[in-house]
Amino acid sequence: MVEVTKLLNEALKETDKLNDGEIFLVKDLFKGYFWNRISRRNRLLLGIFFLDHIQKTNGNIKPIEKTSSNQQRYQMTINTKNKQASS
Repeated sequence: MVEVTKLLNEALKETDKLNDGEIFLVKDLFKGYFWNRISRRNRLLLGIFFLDHIQKTNGNIKPIEKTSSNQQRYQMTINTKNKQASS
């Protein structure tokens, strides 16, 4: 469980690098070889935790639709007013 929490924190940090309107999967937040090294069980848990986290925080990331392989897609929606105020 500790490993999945670390992975969640890494994924959330990577979302800071996304542009407004960008659509992504959780696996896109990791390098391919690193993602492949994560056990299937932990990848599934990570997906559940990521979705739960963004739904609870109600931030700039919104779940949109699922892919044909049942992976959740997300979209970064940066509010430009908030971004300008924090600059």
